[in-house]
Order: sequence, then C-alpha cells, then structure tokens
Amino acid sequence: MIRSGYALVLLGLLACPVLSLGQSAPVVLPGFTAYAVPEETGVDVSSRNGVVKWTDSANTVNFYFHAATPGALKLALQAKSDAPAKIKVSLNGVDKVVNIANGADYTDIPVLQTKLKKPGFYTVSLKGIEKQGNVYADVKGITLEGAATKDMQFNPKPWRRSASVHLNYTAPEGKQVEWFYGEIKVPEGQDKLGTYFMSCGWHRGYFGMQVNSPTERRIIFSVWDSGKEPDDRAKVRYEDQVTMLAKGDSVVAHGFGGEGTGGHSHWVYNWKAGETYRFLMHAVPVGTTTQYTAYFYVPEHKEWKLIASFRAPKDGKYMGHLYSFLENFSFENGFLYRKGYFGNHWIKTNTGEWIELTKARFTNDATARAKDRLDFGGGSENGMFYLWTAGFVPADAKLGDIFERPALGKQPEIELPKF
Repeated sequence: MIRSGYALVLLGLLACPVLSLGQSAPVVLPGFTAYAVPEETGVDVSSRNGVVKWTDSANTVNFYFHAATPGALKLALQAKSDAPAKIKVSLNGVDKVVNIANGADYTDIPVLQTKLKKPGFYTVSLKGIEKQGNVYADVKGITLEGAATKDMQFNPKPWRRSASVHLNYTAPEGKQVEWFYGEIKVPEGQDKLGTYFMSCGWHRGYFGMQVNSPTERRIIFSVWDSGKEPDDRAKVRYEDQVTMLAKGDSVVAHGFGGEGTGGHSHWVYNWKAGETYRFLMHAVPVGTTTQYTAYFYVPEHKEWKLIASFRAPKDGKYMGHLYSFLENFSFENGFLYRKGYFGNHWIKTNTGEWIELTKARFTNDATARAKDRLDFGGGSENGMFYLWTAGFVPADAKLGDIFERPALGKQPEIELPKF
C-alpha cells in the first residue's frame, strides 16, 4: 500500500504543470487601472469592466508597471469589439498593429514580444487606428508573460489616485500649540487638476489649497466631528457635530461626509503656481471644546482673511499631530506628476513662544504601504520641504525618513482681522 500510494503521488506531480527554472508566473494589468490621454474624453475607464466606449482616435490608453527583473516579455490583449478594428500597441520601443475581431466575448490576442534590459517603470500604450463599428476595443486587461514578470509591480485595484504623502512635524514635547503657521509654493506646471496642497493639519482637521477644476481653485479648511462615523453626517449625534461660529466674506461653509464627517469651508480663490501662500491656524480650548479658526493671507490685498471658525466638541485641547500633505484626489489623472514645497512652518505656544519647525518625518497612505504605487517621495531643497506623487518615476523617500531644512530664524509677522 505504501509503494502504490507513493507511485500515485509521483504520477500526480508529473501530471501537474509547473514553471521551469527562470520562468515566472504571468501577470495581468487590469483594464480598470488604465489612464487615457486626453483624460477620458472619447473613452471611459470603468471600475468594473476596464476600458470601454473607446470611440476617439485622439485618445491614447496607457497601462503602467514596474519591472524589477530584466528579461523576455510577451504581451497579449484581453479585448473585444463590436466590429472589426485595428489598434496599435507599443511597449519598450516595439510597436505592433493588431486586429480586434468583433464578438461578444473577450479573447486573448497575442501582440508582441520584447526584452526589458533594465529594471524600471514601463508603459503599454494603445492607440486606435481603424474601426468599422462604434468602438476600437473594450480592453479587460493586458497579459504579460516571461522572465521579466518576476517581482513585477502594478496596481491591482480600481483605485487610480496616486499615493498621498505627508510631512509630520517634530514639535517640542510639552508645548501647548495655540498657533500654527505655514507656507506653500507650487512650482509652475505642478498645479495639476485634482490636487490638494495642505499646509496646516493637526489632530482635528486640515487647511490648504486645491485645484478643483480647469476654472476653479479653492482655499479649503475642514474640522472633523467627534465619533467614528465614516460617511453619513446625518448619523452623527448633534452633540458630536462641529459647529460653525463665523466665516469670511464669500466663504462657503457646510457639513461634509464620505471621508469622515465634519464642518467644511472653502473660499474660491485663483491662487497661482510659482507664488508663495501663507496659512495660519488658531486654537482656543474652552472647557471640553476647542475653537479652531483659519486665516489665509491674500497677497493682492496684503492682509489676512478669515476663512472660518468652528467649535469642535469633545476636544478641549490645543493642536497636536502637526502635519502637511500632498494628495491627488482625481482618478482620471492619477498618472500625472505633481509637486509642492512646504516651508517656514512655525508654532506659537499659549505662553507666546514662537518655535520654528525644521524637522519632519515622511509618511504615506495605504496605497503606498500596499505597494500599489511606487512613485512618490519628498525631501528638503531650496530651504523648504517638498512632497511629490505620481508620474511613474522612482521614489526618493521611504516611510519614516526624517527630513530637515535650514532654520530661517525669522518668526512670522501677523496682524489679524477682528471678527
């Protein structure tokens, strides 16, 4: 019985397909991780079905991956079309025009072979050439096979935003932070749509500036409610809700949900890349609550503007966990590199002492920690900290890195309006 059982095991092993030495498992770049240029005009990227409704030849559809291992690579499309069509597929300097047959089901279409000579980021580009029907192709995925797939990295999720990155400032222990001051400068060309450059964040909220549309930019200030409700503010008890006390002229204020809940305010302001902007937070504990007030310096008027003031329940503390961040909140352009400078951050204690913040610890979000994206970083240059994300270029920082900038030694001069 032992001998016959052993023979059966051997036969079973011989019958199983195995990967030979030097061979790696194939990978599939999901269609829902693609990006279109121009940004999804004439093509959609569906979180369920991948690339669909591709009607415009002006679009290029791009997939990205990072190869850790040089070597041979075969590429195939998982695609279908409503009528015969042709698309051009490009990878690593190799171009191939392939025919997409009409049919209701996705089929695997062998396209090209190439050899990756070095590790790094690579792009698979698709371009519509001819179509007899309504669309060039619906693309469910890109299949890659060969030695180069070993340890290959790509985004497996329909979350096409790039990683968010943060600067966590090192403040002296035991200090009560009543005021928090910071500056932001966005280099020209880095003010991409769907980007949040946040200057003054703390344990209860955040304050910075956004690019919201091609024609609108905002100064934005938000404070979280008490409790742990993730989405629906209607479920937050009244005693746990942030209350607005005041807001500046032309400032919009209301509650928010979807990423925690709380009080939101914004002022539509056409801030410009290449300029330096100043932000100031103030905290006043009153019993078990804290009043948080945000001011923005308007350079055209040479004065500070009140954005809003909120009362936060179940707090009663000064500001802690001071940080800045850079966030891409647009799915459609999560491939575009963006960078911001964060500098001259100071705190003022409840005893009137100004302290300059010259050290920061680099952190990032779940997208980076899961290694869904590898293109992010930060550091110090030109006397300021910087953060960047996206672009599919190599990271220049890792979680926990400590950055330092030179001290300027000149505390902010501030004359605030009364409200």
